[in-house]
Amino acid sequence: MTSRKQLVRLREKELVNGNKSLYLDIYWNGKRSKEYLKLYLVKPKNTIDRDINKQTLSFAESIRAKRQTELQNNGWGIASSFMQDTNFIEYFTRLVEKKKNSPGNWGNWDSTLKHLSKYCSPQTTFRDIDTYFVESFKDYLQNKAKTKSDTPLSVNSQNSYFNKFRAAINDAYDQKIIPENPTRKVKGIQPDEPKREYLTLEELKKLAKTDCKYPVLKNAFLFSCLTGLRWSDIQKLKWSEVQKHGYGWRVVFRQKKTRGQEYLDISNQAREYLGNQTGPDERVFIGLKYSGWYNIELHRWIMRAGISKEITFHCGRHTFAVLQLEMGTDIYTVSKLLGHKELKTTQIYARIMDEKKKDAMNKIPDIKS
Repeated sequence: MTSRKQLVRLREKELVNGNKSLYLDIYWNGKRSKEYLKLYLVKPKNTIDRDINKQTLSFAESIRAKRQTELQNNGWGIASSFMQDTNFIEYFTRLVEKKKNSPGNWGNWDSTLKHLSKYCSPQTTFRDIDTYFVESFKDYLQNKAKTKSDTPLSVNSQNSYFNKFRAAINDAYDQKIIPENPTRKVKGIQPDEPKREYLTLEELKKLAKTDCKYPVLKNAFLFSCLTGLRWSDIQKLKWSEVQKHGYGWRVVFRQKKTRGQEYLDISNQAREYLGNQTGPDERVFIGLKYSGWYNIELHRWIMRAGISKEITFHCGRHTFAVLQLEMGTDIYTVSKLLGHKELKTTQIYARIMDEKKKDAMNKIPDIKS
């Protein structure tokens, strides 16, 4: 049985600039090895430097104690069932491959992989991923990472990539690759709340009376405004999914984004924008596609209607939500109509309504003038 002597010692190596690099001197099974921690003590010039050094030493000591415990557990026959020497980049790459069936989600996972590959060594293992690693990667995303066009990442991209990294660590913890989850001690990156542009009822009426170069685009967009359906679900909609239901119509489909099965009752007004029914396997909006020409025409159509807002196709979904709330539909029902899994996703529209109420109150002129 291995004695309880100190198998791992924390040591310092002086650098040419006067700072000191911290490393672990590990003695195990008659062999000595070094593990550099990528932690440094600065040459102190003031109280702040000394405080920073003190914190760094404390953190390094916690790593040393952890390594010591791991070796002792093995020495006492308490063999670890964890696989901390698993290569992290290879593990993350396998997760990315599993996401390929979800194109929208896969793109963010793939981008996260590219940033992780830039940030850490190809030899990085899960043993290297501790709280310091997590904090450092978060700092990299916020202050150093760049887009393809060499601009800083948006806050929402930072949030998305950090969450994908966190999800990978969570998965490794669940798979018992690591004994503890270092991301739980690190606060995430809060996303910016995106501006939800939408059309008022008056603007929607103007748009319905305005000609569009591509009638299929006009019909599809107005259908979105009247049903809340996403572009991805409208673009793939087939006639077999449009069903007569009692005195009205129902769209039965599987959401492309969430894969959830949906049953959406639509108004007779919305049904009119679907046009004449053809074969069950035929697409409803034949010719509707994502292209630069369609995007340009959407903007031109909006402008011809005398609307100066920056409207995208997805704004049809926002328009539906806001109009429903304006007409008195409760937020829970709106959430279900939109296919949201959580009510908090819908609450952004309630905040829009609060802003509209404030604007309405401020419209009353000064009664003293």
